[in-house]
Amino acid sequence: MLLVAAVTVAPHALSQNLLPKPKSVTWQHGTFSRYKACAVEAANATVGKLAAEAGLPDVTAEGDSTWTEAGVRRLRYLALDASAGEEAYTLRVAPDTIEIAASSTAGFRNAKATLRQLEVKRGVACCTISDAPALGWRGAMLDVSRHFFPIEFVKKQVDIMARFKMNRLHLHLTDAAGWRMEIKRYPRLTQLGAWRTEASWKKWWAGNRQYAEEGTEGAYGGYYTQEQLRDLVAYAAERGITIVPEIEMPAHSEEVLTAYPEFSCTHEPYKQADFCPGNEATFTFLENVLREVMDIFPSKDIHIGGDEAGKASWPTCPLCQKRVADEGLADSNALQGYLVRRIGKFLREEGGRTLIGWDEVLADSLQNATVMIWRDTSYIRQAFAQGLDVVLAPGRFCYIDGFQDDPPSQPEAMGGFQPLSNVYSYQPLAGFSAEERKHIRGIQGNLWTEYVPTTEHVEQMLYPRLLAIAENGWTGGEVKDYDDFRARALLAVEELRDEGVNAFDLKHEVGDRAESRTPVEHLGRGAKVTYNLPFNERYCADGVTSLTDGRRGGWDYGPRSAWQGFIRGQRFDVTLDLGKTQELSRIVTNFYQSSGPEIFLPAEYIISVSTDGEHFTTIHSRSQAVEKLTNPSVEQWEWKGTTEARYVRVQAKPGQYGGWIFVDEVEIY
Repeated sequence: MLLVAAVTVAPHALSQNLLPKPKSVTWQHGTFSRYKACAVEAANATVGKLAAEAGLPDVTAEGDSTWTEAGVRRLRYLALDASAGEEAYTLRVAPDTIEIAASSTAGFRNAKATLRQLEVKRGVACCTISDAPALGWRGAMLDVSRHFFPIEFVKKQVDIMARFKMNRLHLHLTDAAGWRMEIKRYPRLTQLGAWRTEASWKKWWAGNRQYAEEGTEGAYGGYYTQEQLRDLVAYAAERGITIVPEIEMPAHSEEVLTAYPEFSCTHEPYKQADFCPGNEATFTFLENVLREVMDIFPSKDIHIGGDEAGKASWPTCPLCQKRVADEGLADSNALQGYLVRRIGKFLREEGGRTLIGWDEVLADSLQNATVMIWRDTSYIRQAFAQGLDVVLAPGRFCYIDGFQDDPPSQPEAMGGFQPLSNVYSYQPLAGFSAEERKHIRGIQGNLWTEYVPTTEHVEQMLYPRLLAIAENGWTGGEVKDYDDFRARALLAVEELRDEGVNAFDLKHEVGDRAESRTPVEHLGRGAKVTYNLPFNERYCADGVTSLTDGRRGGWDYGPRSAWQGFIRGQRFDVTLDLGKTQELSRIVTNFYQSSGPEIFLPAEYIISVSTDGEHFTTIHSRSQAVEKLTNPSVEQWEWKGTTEARYVRVQAKPGQYGGWIFVDEVEIY
């Protein structure tokens, strides 16, 4: 009789090791001991081959399904009905047997990842699991253009992603800050376009934005050789991860158009960010580049960017205007659609690939393409209306370049507050019919690296927030229990940190701004507010009641926050009606500043009061020069004194930078 050690950890505690959370888990007592001999069996040769490809122990010559030596424990591979899904698996762990059933290498690989999480001190915890992902694309994007990271570091992230059953790594290989892939036909892309004069993206972007020849002393940058990328692709494939390359067009291409200015409208270096779609040579260049890309990357999806095109020279470029006329386009703006459709056709016909682009490509009458939604979830149904599939990466939930904790305690970030709880809160499938869900390919977390210069900082930004992306992609995110998820994420972070991953220290998370956690009572609570100038509809908070609802803002300034945004470059001007004349001693207004998205403190602050609502007396004014601060901040501006009033008018005017003014509450005491 085999002696089996008892599980010394309660099933509830064991469940905290499982991330992402399986569909179904039933715990049993006991362990499958790692110290005993084990025969490996397979239902048939095909199943054995799939399990071996997943990295599970191979079936030995004597360990076939007919071997029945008494007392020998078994690891069995079984076939699962393909209707369960390509990545589905079942797992049964008993004291003397582990059975894994799947219909593909991916399914066996997912089971292997779960087995790793079931390891306890003396073996594998006994349980029965039935599992499959809700979404097929569970990805991460790493921007290697703004800052360049070594190939071994990228492989390290592949290993971590595979552990949590993610299966797409999207590499943002090109942008103004640097071209990162060797293209043999166009060597200047890496000889010049991969190097810049400043290591700091922020300093370079705010300065002269100069590039440098490879080998120049002090030049910052780098690129991946084709040999390195082939190796990365193979390394990731062994772990079930597809590398999706992105080559930006028609915009974000300053580095290309400095190395090869003939593909711009002006034919001058340092003048253009957009390719010239009127120039036939532009398409020759792009197609040649994409041929080399497709030769390296077997990914069916090729990302072409397609976002934020300025189109500055297209209306005056003779070649562009000729193209507009020849193609019967409405105007020069339609040239972007022409370029995107033409490149999509090339990818489809030349390489059997699918174009994928940021959601700006929705305006381009696409066919047979995938849209990566980043701006707003309202674009999802626009894509559905065009018969297109989507990958969901809305900035509100899936951009992990913002502050994940109290900003004063964190390194500089892109802006905005993106704690783990908010990333986890996203429900990618909510509100969509079964038919619509067929067009949702998956979910992706994006890390842009303008303010992320080191490998250590990358890992701090990725983990644990990328684990919330993994969870939402696997489960569909329809049922939420943040306390349960956070407990599992804490254990995962501890394990990662023990292994040398610089994950954010979730255990010591500070959290949101303390003032936002408790409503504030004051004389103006519930007062009617007249907006002498309107708030911005996107940043409306709770509308006309927001400034007197007692809710102070946290670090998040987004559309659902307590912060109300006032139109760029104009002033904040509201009047509160307290209902009756009363004695006032203090008036307070909280202002938010975050320089990245151009939210600034005001340059001038004015408070006026009235008893009749017609004749106002100014009781306070304050002026100051506006500064651009590194991290977000909240400042409380106030008047103290004694006065009587029923109406209080508060005004704030922007300074030299223009931008936005954000206010959460006008407090009156």
